[in-house]
Amino acid sequence: MAASASCSNDCSTSLRNVHPGTDNVTSATAKAVGSTPVTSSDSADKVLAHPNVQRVRAALAEAGAHPEIVALGDSAPTAAAAAEQLGCEVGAIANSLIFDCDGAPLLVLTSGAHRADVAALARAAGAASVGRADPTFVRTHTGQPIGGVAPVGHPAPVRTLVDVWLAKYDQVWAAAGHPHTVFATTFDELVRVTGGTPVDVTA
Repeated sequence: MAASASCSNDCSTSLRNVHPGTDNVTSATAKAVGSTPVTSSDSADKVLAHPNVQRVRAALAEAGAHPEIVALGDSAPTAAAAAEQLGCEVGAIANSLIFDCDGAPLLVLTSGAHRADVAALARAAGAASVGRADPTFVRTHTGQPIGGVAPVGHPAPVRTLVDVWLAKYDQVWAAAGHPHTVFATTFDELVRVTGGTPVDVTA
């Protein structure tokens, strides 16, 4: 879920300390995550009311998806740390990576279990070059910060590749537009709501 422009499995999205006391988080979701609750409901409510989160929620609803968006506390610096907090396998973390693809944004939703191969991405995209995107590029094209880039909710549609390795998991976790939010989804739903292309990002 690391919405960064790197090719690593780092996950800078916050995925720790779920607050189960807000209307936006079901008890089932909170139980599944099993983290220590956030101490301030005001903080959780503020995060869930953030415009970026609301845009993601609206975009998901428009696509016929209605997952609960979970408010989180501290950041998890790696996909492994995120998985530990969520009680899932590291491969079930859908890292959101933005690349500069011949000058256009390319969103790659990749499993936290491995690195995305830039050459493989270039082949899949039919691009001459695919490289790291800086924070300004990410914000310009997604409206969201590194660490919170969601699969949807951007100012304009972003071409998306979805790692086929995510299909191994019944449930995966993706960022929701803010570094302290995440939602549960599936590989098939990610492909559908993004209009993305399933690819093996490792080869």
